[in-house]
Amino acid sequence: MTSKQAHGLTAIQLDALCGKWPGVTRDIKWGADLVFSVGGKMFAVTPSDGSEGGRLSCKVADERFLELTDQPGVIPAPYMARAHWISITEPRRFSTAELEMFILDAYILVRAKLTKKLQAQLGELPTWKAKK
Repeated sequence: MTSKQAHGLTAIQLDALCGKWPGVTRDIKWGADLVFSVGGKMFAVTPSDGSEGGRLSCKVADERFLELTDQPGVIPAPYMARAHWISITEPRRFSTAELEMFILDAYILVRAKLTKKLQAQLGELPTWKAKK
């Protein structure tokens, strides 16, 4: 028997994922975009109403930017590409687990740029556990 892998990531799923990480705040910006930040620095953005096909934008490691933007359904994020952000315009092309890893990586990258004092106040980094 094969298990069917979930694809995509809704705003509600993203909120549930990020909401339990240390220091994460969420706001609505630019009208209807749900923005997740740590230490006042953004790491992920998605339309709060699920529009635009559930587009998901996030920070990625500099060395992965070109690799990821070469994939179908992923483009350099408008206005944020110079900071190595991607926009996943077709999130259903990716498993939910892959998208969760992108978001966790974005959180870790942005958190690593915070002051050492603030990082220490936030405590341990979250870990990702694959769902079975």
